[in-house]
Amino acid sequence: EMVFNLVDNAVKYTPPGGSVVLSAARTDSFCRVDVADTGPGIPESEQAEIFNRFFRGKDSHGAEGLGLGLYLAREILARQGGYIRVSSPPGKGCVFSLYLPRETAGRKEA
Repeated sequence: EMVFNLVDNAVKYTPPGGSVVLSAARTDSFCRVDVADTGPGIPESEQAEIFNRFFRGKDSHGAEGLGLGLYLAREILARQGGYIRVSSPPGKGCVFSLYLPRETAGRKEA
């Protein structure tokens, strides 16, 4: 659900001809999944609020949505012991990084 929400947002806000790229990497403690797009990005002034329930940025009014996707992604990750980060240099798209813990049910994943 959380990956779907991020990919849905990336596709929604990336203009025709742009790209959305998913990648994954593994560390000792986490599996990181990145969803990167070439959309307009998120202004720095809004980045602290984008994970709040029902928050819609000033440039998002033309797109469908209720402002719940990022909130739900963060909540799902938090309940699983993970977290989410965003990187969005002005005008250069976004990279949302999901950090999922690798330890499950008391055993370490290989």
